Amino acid sequence: MSIWKEENNTLSATFKFKDFVEAFAFMTEVAFHAEKQNHHPEWSNVWNTVNISLSTHDAGDIVTEKDHQLAKAISEVYAKYQ
Repeated sequence: MSIWKEENNTLSATFKFKDFVEAFAFMTEVAFHAEKQNHHPEWSNVWNTVNISLSTHDAGDIVTEKDHQLAKAISEVYAKYQ
């Protein structure tokens, strides 16, 4: 089952970690994937929780294949922390 939820023209998920350092390490690794794909998330971090929302701004703020590709990469990074 996917941790990603698609609604209101966004693909979003919440990720939990053991602490802030682990959450920040996750975000750092995701940043490299986002830069490589030239597709950047909207996200927030509070202590051990990272919230991520994806939509393609240049397609009119809708969910596109670019979002699904980045979500897949993010899920693969997150799997390393489980």
